Amino acid sequence: MKFIIDGMLGKLTRWLRMLGHNVKYSNATEDKELIRIAKTEGRVLLTRDLELYQQATSRDVKAFYVEGAKESERLANLAKRFKLELEIDVKISRCPRCNTKIKRVEKNAVKVKIPKNTFLKYEEFWQCPKCAQIYWRGTHWKRINKTLDEARKILEKK
Repeated sequence: MKFIIDGMLGKLTRWLRMLGHNVKYSNATEDKELIRIAKTEGRVLLTRDLELYQQATSRDVKAFYVEGAKESERLANLAKRFKLELEIDVKISRCPRCNTKIKRVEKNAVKVKIPKNTFLKYEEFWQCPKCAQIYWRGTHWKRINKTLDEARKILEKK
C-alpha cells in the first residue's frame, strides 16, 4: 500500500516501511502539497491533524486520521482500517530511512562496515541499495517484536 504521512508521524513512517509499505514523508511539506501528492500519486494520507484530514477528504483524497498514544495503538488502528499484516517480512521491507526496498547481502560484504561483535554474532544482513544503511536482527529486534505483539493484541480486541 502507498501512503504519504504528515510531519507528526515520523516514527509511524519507519514502522510502515519496515512492514513493506511505500511511504513518502517529510516534516517540512505544506498541507496543500501533501494533499496534491496524495491525489496525484494515489497515496493514502495519514495524519494526526484533524484540519488536514478534513481538507483532504473534502477534496476526495483518501485520508485516515491516526489515533493512538503509542505506536502499537496506531499500528493496530491502521491494520484494522487497511487490513495490514503486522509482521515484518524482510523480503518486502523498505529502508526506514529512505523508503527503498532493502536487499539481502552476504555477511562478508558488510564486514568492514559493521562493528566486529555484530559481525561475529549475526549471520543475516540486509542493505539499502540507495543510502547504504545496513540492517540485521540485533537486540533491537526484541523491542520491534514487542511493539508488533502489542499491536496484534490490541487488534484482536477490536
